[in-house]
Amino acid sequence: DAELMTRWMQAAAYQPFFRGHAHHDSKRREPWMFGDETMVRLRHAAMARYALLPYWYTVFWQSGVSGMPVMRTMWMQYPDIPELYSVDDQYLIGSDLLVKPVTSAGATASQVLFPQSDCWFDVDTMQRVDLAGAPGSYVAKTVESGIDKIPVYQRGGSIIPRKLRLRRSSSLMINDPYTIYIALDNDLKAEGTLYMDDETTFDHEKRDDYGIATFSSDLTSSIIIQNTVELGDISALQGSKEGRMIERIVVMGMASEPKKIILKTLDSTEEIPIEFQYDEESKILVIRRPDVSALNQWAIRLSP
Repeated sequence: DAELMTRWMQAAAYQPFFRGHAHHDSKRREPWMFGDETMVRLRHAAMARYALLPYWYTVFWQSGVSGMPVMRTMWMQYPDIPELYSVDDQYLIGSDLLVKPVTSAGATASQVLFPQSDCWFDVDTMQRVDLAGAPGSYVAKTVESGIDKIPVYQRGGSIIPRKLRLRRSSSLMINDPYTIYIALDNDLKAEGTLYMDDETTFDHEKRDDYGIATFSSDLTSSIIIQNTVELGDISALQGSKEGRMIERIVVMGMASEPKKIILKTLDSTEEIPIEFQYDEESKILVIRRPDVSALNQWAIRLSP
């Protein structure tokens, strides 16, 4: 069934294990067996999965350090909301992505339970979800979930890395630049982490060859985003700085257009103006080609 094949592929794209397989005697189910229209949808789900690999890699590292699951039930992140204890049809990836998979035929709408203690942004439209309810509770909201829609939402207050170049395999993505997605919370702040190693060997354990970028935003202090870097060893990943560049920064929930944006690096006193685009209707700010590495310390600020 092309519809359910699409739905299950969409659901799997936002789970830790992403693989289609079957018994060798079962009916063939490669993506191209269901027609061009379905193949496009399956490709879109796979592309969403691969774009998030830097986030998945980071969350798996966090899981190895803290023991927290990569895929979390709602109550694990929101233990103060008893109504979420029995919810088993939506979940979180790490702490920052809320996923409501559609797994039934004919569905065009879904009910998502949004914890009201956080605000949420649709990952496709990058628009803030309109919620109404008392702080500390949850809001049950019906959202559109036609066959082309995967209901996924980024938590306000989070910063998530992606890689958007289309490649044939993940090994070809290692030197691709990052796009950083900032979802501002109600206090106009956000934070997030990017874990990096060579993605191949155990040198992160044997030689401390790894880097951890900690991104933070605080518009109340005019900081759009700043980066603090922790290296396992002082020489960790130093040969790959050019392969850890950031090509785009997207800020969701930006209330007004900045007059000027400047970049300041740790090793220079110079303040470099940066080009940007702002959309008044969507409240989205896009900074293109800031020319900074995730392995360097820097800050991008609003200039008065």
